[in-house]
Amino acid sequence: MLHSPDIRARNAMWSPPTDRVAPRALLGLLAALALAATPAHSATPAASSADKFHLKPGATGKVCLGCHADLAEAAALPVVHAPVKAGDCIACHNPHASSHGKLLEASGAALCARCHPTIAPPGAAHLHAPVAAGECARCHDPHGSRNASLLRAVGNETCASCHAALVGHVTHAKFAHPPAAKNCLVCHDPHGGRSGEFLLKKDVPELCTGCHTASAPEFVKRHVGYPVAKARCTSCHDPHGSDQAGGLWAKVHPPAANRMCAQCHLDATGPNPTGLRKTGSELCRSCHGEVLRQISTRSHVHLPVADRVACLNCHSPHASAQDALLRQPAKQLCGRCHAATIARQETSKTKHPPVEEGMCGSCHEVHASDHRFLLNDANVMEVCGACHEWKNHSTHPIGEKAVDPRNPNLTVDCLSCHRTHGAAHQGLAHFDRDSELCVQCHQGVRR
Repeated sequence: MLHSPDIRARNAMWSPPTDRVAPRALLGLLAALALAATPAHSATPAASSADKFHLKPGATGKVCLGCHADLAEAAALPVVHAPVKAGDCIACHNPHASSHGKLLEASGAALCARCHPTIAPPGAAHLHAPVAAGECARCHDPHGSRNASLLRAVGNETCASCHAALVGHVTHAKFAHPPAAKNCLVCHDPHGGRSGEFLLKKDVPELCTGCHTASAPEFVKRHVGYPVAKARCTSCHDPHGSDQAGGLWAKVHPPAANRMCAQCHLDATGPNPTGLRKTGSELCRSCHGEVLRQISTRSHVHLPVADRVACLNCHSPHASAQDALLRQPAKQLCGRCHAATIARQETSKTKHPPVEEGMCGSCHEVHASDHRFLLNDANVMEVCGACHEWKNHSTHPIGEKAVDPRNPNLTVDCLSCHRTHGAAHQGLAHFDRDSELCVQCHQGVRR
């Protein structure tokens, strides 16, 4: 993230980069101290640093440049960190020895906080990841820069170093959102968000109505007379830009695309215009009746489909960036209810690709099924066989005639040896294949 104009105006000061940054950056930077707006008087005076190490008059800075001549270049740049400008290298570095990289006097927040005690907004609900990790130098140069606030890059280029896909989306969108194309900091705080998520300066819709007047005639016309001033704008619009007119998300529900709001909502001029004409799956039945009919014939129905919210648990009624109007990418969406399953995958040494890629539908029916665990087929081997040539995989007995010796009520199938959502061992095996897996059944060969 970058600095907002008011922060840049205060000429924020920086401390040195960590060991992970380029060798030229001799000062390691830290956590909640990304770029502070520090008053000039807060910097450590050069005289006090000189006294601390009993340096001769005029020795500060000049002694260091004898070996670190490249820092003279930094001091000549348009924006210079105050200690560097004052030739006060020892404000951040110990000239003799240190327990910290780059001979820093301290590491992380402990060093930066000397001049920048308050980086994130007070009471910030969310911190920018580099701030939380103390990696201020990821965005700022601790010595000097050609850019305001000692930023390493200008404009959205700074954000692109981590958010390349998102910045690329803004750049190439057919209908780019002007604030996003101009500067990410129009909407986002680079250090911490005071409200909402995504480091927004204000929550939606207050953030949006700062530029878009909801009472303007053209605005009212575009929303077919419905009072959307208090609605969540991002339920329909991509805040960064879109290939859809009006900045709508890539996938748009036909009634929303055709401005047929009244098909689902009560009359715009009525007492409850945002109210729904029907509840639960009945709202969707007029268009998606065949899907609901098929669901009703299955013996196992996915719980979100069956409750009062029904389809809207997983699908956006207006627009979405995801196929099938999913509210989130499938992995995140399923993880809202199946958090333990996703967590197992995330922490496992060996990961199952369909789970990793959010392709839960590769194995499971998302609405309803006649099989346990909402599987696509009653035969586990057939489910696995959609991706794996299991018949060529092993000569081990498997199938209906292979009784599991651990439980005579079960037969041996893929799940007898393999886990489906991540495992600690190669091949998604339950146990180490070289020593422990086989002896779970073949006790006679256990050593």
